[in-house]
Amino acid sequence: MPRWKAESRPACSPAEWQQSTPSSGDHVVCGNDLYGGTPRLFNQVMADFGLEFTYIDTSDAKNVERAIRKNTRMVYVETPTNPLMRLSDLAAISSITRRKKVSLVVDNTFMSPYFQQPLSWGADMVVHSTTKFLNGHSDGLGGVVVCAHQQDADKLAFLQKASGAILSPFECWLVLRGVKTLAARMDIHDRSGRKVAEFLSQHRKVLAVFYPGLPDHPQHALAKRQMTGFGSMITFETGSLKNANKMLKRVRVCSLGESLGGVETLISHPATMTHAALGEKGRKAIGITDGLVRISVGIEDVDDILDDLNQALSAI
Repeated sequence: MPRWKAESRPACSPAEWQQSTPSSGDHVVCGNDLYGGTPRLFNQVMADFGLEFTYIDTSDAKNVERAIRKNTRMVYVETPTNPLMRLSDLAAISSITRRKKVSLVVDNTFMSPYFQQPLSWGADMVVHSTTKFLNGHSDGLGGVVVCAHQQDADKLAFLQKASGAILSPFECWLVLRGVKTLAARMDIHDRSGRKVAEFLSQHRKVLAVFYPGLPDHPQHALAKRQMTGFGSMITFETGSLKNANKMLKRVRVCSLGESLGGVETLISHPATMTHAALGEKGRKAIGITDGLVRISVGIEDVDDILDDLNQALSAI
């Protein structure tokens, strides 16, 4: 659980809330290294409703301040990012958004509420894909928004009622079932994730490892300050599409799949799976290479996972 003291934050007035709600003609600042489905939704759906999006590297809070315009209503960040595991300093960014009277929305899927609580760092809304760690068993689809302000919660409740954006009762039951074991699962995910990251960082066939729990991660200090664990999401570089394909065809314990956060270890190829819609140019712009492989470490015996990765990497 969090080791920091939650910061008291005054609720927005109704007038401020209305001004911060994006509508046609408004502008949203986004991280440029997001889950591939997020920019797809923004660019191919929401843009048709008159919203404008600017994508920046939010790992530098100064970039956020420079990108905010007079018509900016929201800053949307994901930390750590998918798949490059870059972190955004939530305290620094929330200081900017509060001063500018702009909403801060954080995708906290990779860490879950167990290892990171963005509301405590000044976020206005937190987004989770419940499909992932909150469900934990890869058998339900859903999402949740957690609000710091009652006005935002009321607005979302109205939108749910008006548009039908709700989970079925059974999907809700699946999430509630998963949350009961969240703490136990996340401790195992984190413990095994650290071991797998260390193993990969020392493997001669792996060129780079992206994991905030490693001391050589450029934002390791921020990770220790902002999070209470490092989690089980790891991305590593194999050097080429050919190498990645060879390895992914050899895994046996790890299952090839786009999802993450389940009890089983899932492994994927961002360039052809989660981030294929960005196109080659879009992926290159943010550093997603054809040789990148992403792994969501499950709760199996960690030695079995390590043996599987080792034999798969031997194919390169």
